[in-house]
Amino acid sequence: MGKYEPRRIIYPDKSMKNILITGGAGFIGSNLALALIEKGYNITVLDNLSPQIHGIQPKETSPLYQSIIGKVNFVHGTVTSKNDWLEALKGQDAIIHLAAETGTGQSMYDIKKYCDVNIGGTALFLDVLTNHKHSIQKIVIASSRAIYGEGKYECDVHGVVFPEARKDKDLQKGDFECKCPVCAGNVHLLPTSEESKIHPTSVYGITKQNQEQLVFTVGKAQNIPVLALRYQNVYGPGQSLTNPYTGILSIFSALILQNKSINIFEDGKESRDFVYIDDVVEATYLGLKKEKANNLVLNIGTGVSINVKSVVNTLLKNYNGKIDSKISGNYRLGDIRHNFADIKLAKEILEFEPSFNFKQGIDNFTKWVKKQKISSSGYENSIQEMKLKSLLK
Repeated sequence: MGKYEPRRIIYPDKSMKNILITGGAGFIGSNLALALIEKGYNITVLDNLSPQIHGIQPKETSPLYQSIIGKVNFVHGTVTSKNDWLEALKGQDAIIHLAAETGTGQSMYDIKKYCDVNIGGTALFLDVLTNHKHSIQKIVIASSRAIYGEGKYECDVHGVVFPEARKDKDLQKGDFECKCPVCAGNVHLLPTSEESKIHPTSVYGITKQNQEQLVFTVGKAQNIPVLALRYQNVYGPGQSLTNPYTGILSIFSALILQNKSINIFEDGKESRDFVYIDDVVEATYLGLKKEKANNLVLNIGTGVSINVKSVVNTLLKNYNGKIDSKISGNYRLGDIRHNFADIKLAKEILEFEPSFNFKQGIDNFTKWVKKQKISSSGYENSIQEMKLKSLLK
């Protein structure tokens, strides 16, 4: 019988200093990489420099890429390549897995791509950990509020409920609110806590749910601590202004500064929890270093709900915009009505407290946007794409 060779090498007396960030050239990843470098970590980045995020000549024109290059060990590769994983994982103590295709709307028609990258890429990473030597001591996985679907509500009759995806027939009539799954009556929005029902309404949400399940299952089997951070809507300076799936703050900003009208979907009362990039970076750092967070899932947001109409009015005020905005009643299949996070657990476990409220964050964001060169975001093309596939009505 041959000599047993352990697949995993652990140095319990060695602090985690070598960190791999997948998607580390992206918006969240680049900010996180720079913050961790300042704290004394050695950072390796695995990123494919997607044109949708970085443009067609990313190494020459992407500010996100340029902000980290020369400061990190950069591996230009993809999470769907075993060789790229093997190269990136060499000598790493922990991994922060951010790399993913993101965008609720796009995920509803680019289905295979989202599954291949988000689920397949994560499965490949875990396969490598299981079957090859490595020194990974912790995994932090970027999850999403999208896994909750419509989130947590209260019915006057049935108490706490978790509504199913809204029905197309109701949306067509302009009835955009969620209903009690028992009596179909109106319900009241509650902050969504981590023990809430997991029932995503988009392909993107399904892929994030699968990522969580895969990492926790294999992490437990391999005795590697895992932390899943369910980010809310992350925004701030550096966010792509050309990616049509990057979020409404960037999309609306680009439209306003190009003097194009804004089409507000549904009735403008749909809402989200917008969390500033610096707070997300701080929460992720705390999650990396705190053992109390091992093998938990934590919401990362502000715990405050902001509706889309308020977002538009704030942006118009900050940009001194004079364009028209109209509430159209249009809607996208896969979108949720409301969501905001219950962050009590993150406050308790991570001692995390958001430092930026929406006004402070949006002021910083819009000041940065005003200094940028605004070009076409491809937003109109993305809208037409969804209309053609009957996903936007």
